[in-house]
Amino acid sequence: MYDRVLVPTDGTETVEQTLPHALSIAADNDATVHTLYVVDNRLVTAAEGDATDNLRDSLEADGEAAVADVADRAAAEGLETVEAVRTGTPWKEVLAYADEADCDLIVIGAHGKTPKEKIVSLGSVSERVVDNASIPVFVVRRDRSE
Repeated sequence: MYDRVLVPTDGTETVEQTLPHALSIAADNDATVHTLYVVDNRLVTAAEGDATDNLRDSLEADGEAAVADVADRAAAEGLETVEAVRTGTPWKEVLAYADEADCDLIVIGAHGKTPKEKIVSLGSVSERVVDNASIPVFVVRRDRSE
């Protein structure tokens, strides 16, 4: 049913709660795990002067580490992986990547932000992915009891 499962990552603990679900689905379907980190260009363009390049480099390094972590975990389960780091608006890049890679399913974590937190952080990536995706989206809410 699923041949290519996309697991967007932001490198936070929410991904730790999302991965068991994503890897189980991928293993059950012998699917390839695609993992994607998006450098939010809104943050980069908000930086000034020399800070722009430093911030971009730092976020790209964070992204490489985040996708490598997901790929390592998937590979440990015997799953094929594809890693990508892109720059743009996160929810738009997730959907564009899913389309370009012909993914069948997106497994994404949700931070469970309050409305005020969503405003401060420029919205909810997972909500926008769900609202705009043309393929199924499996959402794993962060356990706030931890």
